Amino acid sequence: MSYSCKNIYATLPRTQRGQPLVLGSDPKGKNFLYTNGNSVIIRNIENPAIADIYTEHSCPVNVAKYSPSGFYIASGDQSGKVRIWDTVNKEHILKNEFHPIGGPIKDIAWSPDNQRMVVVGEGRERFGHVFMSETGTSVGEISGQSKPINSCDFRPARPFRVITGSEDNTIAVFEGPPFKFKMTKQDHSRFVQAVKYSPSGALFASAGFDGKVFLFDGATSELVGEVGAPAHSGGVYGVAWSPDGTQLLTASGDKTAKLWDVETRQMVSEFVLGSTVEDQQVSCLWQGDHLLTVSLSGFINYLDVNDPSKPLRVIKGHNKPITGLTLSDDRSTIFTASHDGCVTRWNAETGENDRVEGAGHGNQVNGMRAHEGTLYTCGIDDSLKQVDIEGNTYRPQQLKLGSQPRGMDVFREENIIVTASINELTVSKDNQKLSTLKVGYEPTSVSCSPRGHVAVGGNMDNKVHLYELKGNDLSPLMELDHLGAVTDVAYSPDDKHLVACDAHRKVVLYSTEEYKLANNKEWGFHNARVNCVAWSPDSQLVASGSLDTSIIIWHVEKPAKHIIIKNAHAQSQITRLSWVDNNTVVSVGQDCNTKLWTITPF
Repeated sequence: MSYSCKNIYATLPRTQRGQPLVLGSDPKGKNFLYTNGNSVIIRNIENPAIADIYTEHSCPVNVAKYSPSGFYIASGDQSGKVRIWDTVNKEHILKNEFHPIGGPIKDIAWSPDNQRMVVVGEGRERFGHVFMSETGTSVGEISGQSKPINSCDFRPARPFRVITGSEDNTIAVFEGPPFKFKMTKQDHSRFVQAVKYSPSGALFASAGFDGKVFLFDGATSELVGEVGAPAHSGGVYGVAWSPDGTQLLTASGDKTAKLWDVETRQMVSEFVLGSTVEDQQVSCLWQGDHLLTVSLSGFINYLDVNDPSKPLRVIKGHNKPITGLTLSDDRSTIFTASHDGCVTRWNAETGENDRVEGAGHGNQVNGMRAHEGTLYTCGIDDSLKQVDIEGNTYRPQQLKLGSQPRGMDVFREENIIVTASINELTVSKDNQKLSTLKVGYEPTSVSCSPRGHVAVGGNMDNKVHLYELKGNDLSPLMELDHLGAVTDVAYSPDDKHLVACDAHRKVVLYSTEEYKLANNKEWGFHNARVNCVAWSPDSQLVASGSLDTSIIIWHVEKPAKHIIIKNAHAQSQITRLSWVDNNTVVSVGQDCNTKLWTITPF
């Protein structure tokens, strides 16, 4: 049995209010870069469903930039470390690692000859450094500014210059190499968030939280003039030049992006990208024919120059850890839900996605099931809600639960829902409670079998609790003991087996005849708590996902054989699993990514 990663439906950029996000541009025009957590996401700009993820940083990454040659990427993290790695090999082999400043790195710029690099941020002893990309040898000091530096750029033509924009409201200019402080420009009255040279190096632009954008001469650094007056009514988070240097794109907290004519410094068009706080624009990128902005929600907008009223496309998804996963009845649609309550639907084949509209939970979703055109969700706002799958929106009705739900499942024949909350099990149908059973343990998960049995995982008592549905009531059947908290339970589609996993690293298979151990053995190849289990549609394979970042595929008829997918979600735990078909597993994790794996059976 072997496996391969079929698709990665990548996380969105992690955004923070009041913080600009830096996008990286591919000199070959194929991909763009951003970061989320410990990962650098490399995304195809034509088809964003194609993505690659670099996960070798040990703490959150803030910025990643391609070298001008396109062969390397430099990424800088919270600790002040810069890793330079190659883009050619699938393994992204590390070329160099440097530690130029002792604090979070906020921006990186390469010299046009790939030889030098400037990094800036919040260092303890200095806010920036210029060094050789091959050896790490210093080629200049970044000094003259008194607060953290948000942005930097290298002049793409000789004589070389470095510019930096700081939270002390100034732009600093450095000449070299070796780079020495030349002057500061004090035209902004608030934080300077972005500085950028034009492609020819003839001009550079600066943008600040005062809503202003200025243009300066690239060689002398003299002020040429202000763009618009002011450019935006909110802080400007990003600027990007057109490839020919005649136009400028700006992104602002006033929820708009604007296109400017450089020569006249007048607005060409305005893109209004929404009206809520989440629609603030925190970054922009101009690469070839593509104009991109990123909203505070993490959504990536492809702007339409010919029709500014609406984007060409909006890339949606998650940028918070994913806690819920289920499939539509025909398994063609994947539904995922994240820690912040957002639910996204994905086409299992193409990766095209959309966010479910309407008034959802607004906080963590702990259970999801789709059945006959309805997606049922339960969240820690103590409610059970319904999504109209065809309309892609939440229905207005909801069922209030007695306490926080931990899991749910559906009896498909009767459309009866069993929800397990912290101290009770609720049986409901058509938004009406049919019965409630108080329990003396804390449930973690629920699975319903076609014949009317219900399995519930117990957290503190280390038991699987079995019930039978009689009419509308649950009556206790028996209990199965485990050595650790039972984290997930699942009946096989053919109803011959029940699988349960626990915090004691075990996956246990029971036959449903008498609920005895099947094959007389437990599966125990995980190194930490097992979080979730899922059955293949043919009831032959079980997938388990763990805190140890691994997915293991087990075979019911060949219990001695298994396959381990190590580091399936990099350095983060697996939170949920499902099977799209007998050869394809979908997994979600704390890294906010959704991945599809092709499994070749024994």
